This record gives sequence, structure tokens and C-alpha cells, in this order.
Amino acid sequence: MTRTDRAGELIEGIGRGHKELLSPEGVPLDVRIAGHGERLAALIVDLAIILAAVICISLLHDLFLFAFPFTRTSVRAVWHTIIMFVFFIVRNLYFLHFELAWQGRTPGKKICGLRVINRNGGELTPSAIIARNLTREVEMVIPISLFFSLDASHPAWGQLATLAWLLALTSVPFFNREHLRAGDLIAGTQVIAMPKRALLSDLTEQPRWISAADIKNTENVKRVKSYAFTHEQLAIYGNLELQVLEEILRRPANASNDLMLVEVCGKICRKIDWKEPVPPENARSFLNDFYTAERANLERGQLFGRIRADKNSAPE
Repeated sequence: MTRTDRAGELIEGIGRGHKELLSPEGVPLDVRIAGHGERLAALIVDLAIILAAVICISLLHDLFLFAFPFTRTSVRAVWHTIIMFVFFIVRNLYFLHFELAWQGRTPGKKICGLRVINRNGGELTPSAIIARNLTREVEMVIPISLFFSLDASHPAWGQLATLAWLLALTSVPFFNREHLRAGDLIAGTQVIAMPKRALLSDLTEQPRWISAADIKNTENVKRVKSYAFTHEQLAIYGNLELQVLEEILRRPANASNDLMLVEVCGKICRKIDWKEPVPPENARSFLNDFYTAERANLERGQLFGRIRADKNSAPE
């Protein structure tokens, strides 16, 4: 895994809240770990949405009793059971549904610019999302419910044990560098910040990069061809991947960086199902053309309100 560019460190800063991961495509990425305040703000937004849903369901329950005041006791009991079941579904499936459907984001995380990822840089699997969210019941819901259900008739040691359980589990993120809660430790996930960073000056405005192999033979420069891509091929990637590719193309031409360009070119070709072989000496030319076409495609989509954050997200 290579270090991040010094230019990126100068622009955004590399501190204790940053971590370097290897993406599924093999590209090293620097990510910023979400802070305690950001995660708390996202949780508050999500809880506010859940509370609003619960209030609406409660109003529906009261409206039913008001509209049918002479309903039999058995019918009221069934209706009450249905309402409690809906409460349970809303509370437990809210985080599961959105993190599965939105690739690691809930409405609160989306508003606060956060996302759940695989802690090792791999693909975020449904099993990991389910594991981290089922743990939330043990971390928060059960101890909080028990704590508020206690009264003066319960022994003091039981109240203290419940409070200690609640404090021990909720304080886990404060005792590790990556702010992982118990669910993240079990599922192998973590929450990162997704800042909306503007792209640097367009590479297409700069002279075309020429690899070290091309410089040795000017005839090779003349034979560097242009590449064209279909809309389906360009629709695979998003803004995040375009930024990563831009940073890679800005690296100076040397043996190590040229080798990385060849590797990245091969992985992109496999991802977009590019049939024609790309010679190693044309890797930078291919990536330059792909960058130009991908940027134009994403900017064209933004004009129509279609913003794609990364390859895992649908256009917003």
C-alpha cells in the first residue's frame, strides 16, 4: 500500500482522524474517520425521524379509538398488538433498511455526510450491516428499556448494574482510535466522513501526460491513440472514483507510478468490460481519455440533477 500524495495531505491534512485503506480496485485511499459529534448528530437525526414515525402511528391509534369508541375489548386488544408490532418493525428495521438500500447510509448519515464501510477496505456485505444493527439492541435499546423500567421497589444493585451495562457499551467508541462501537467491532465495519470536495482543475486543460517509455521513443508518442467509451461503461463509476483517478494521473511519471497506471488501467478495463487490449505504454493515454469522458458524463448528469457520489450509489 502506497502513501497518499503529499499534495492531498497539504490540502486536506492527515491527522489522527485519518486512515489509509486499499479499495476493491487495489487503489490506496485516504479516508477520514467520522468524529463523535458527527455520529451523534446523525443518530439524533435518525432518532428524530423514528420518533416522528412513532408519533404518527400513535395518532393513528388514537384516531381509531376515537372513531370507534364502542369497539369490543378484543378488537381493541388486537389493534393495540398491531400497533406495538409496527413500533417494533420501525425501531428495528429503520437502520437495516436504509443501510442496505443506500449502501451504508441512513437519512441521518446522508445529511451529515457519513457512510458505513468495510473496515479493511473490502465490499460492505449485507451480513455485516445486519450484524452491526442487531447489536444496537443489546448496546442501547435493551439497557435503556430496563433502566427506565426500574423503580424504587427494585434493589439498588440491580439499578447500578443496568446503568453500568449501559455506560460500558455506549462508551466503547471513546476508547479506540477509530471510534468503533461494539457493533462495528463485531461486524468489521466503521463509519467515515464523505466530504463533498470539489474536483481540482480539469486535467483536460493540461498537456497530455506522457509516460517514461513514451519519452524514450518519439515515434511511440505519435502512435498513442484516443479511446472512446459508451454511456454504460461511464455509468459504472461516480465522483469519488473520478477524484481518485485524478490524483493518480497527477503523480509524476516514473517507474513506480507507471506500473500503478498499468494496474489501474487493467482493473478499470475489467470493470467496464473493455474488450480491446491496452498496451502498457498506452495506459496513461487510456486513463486520460477515460477521465475526460467520465468527467463530462458526470457533469452532464449534474446539469439534470443526477449526482452520483460513487460507484455504489444510485444517481441522486
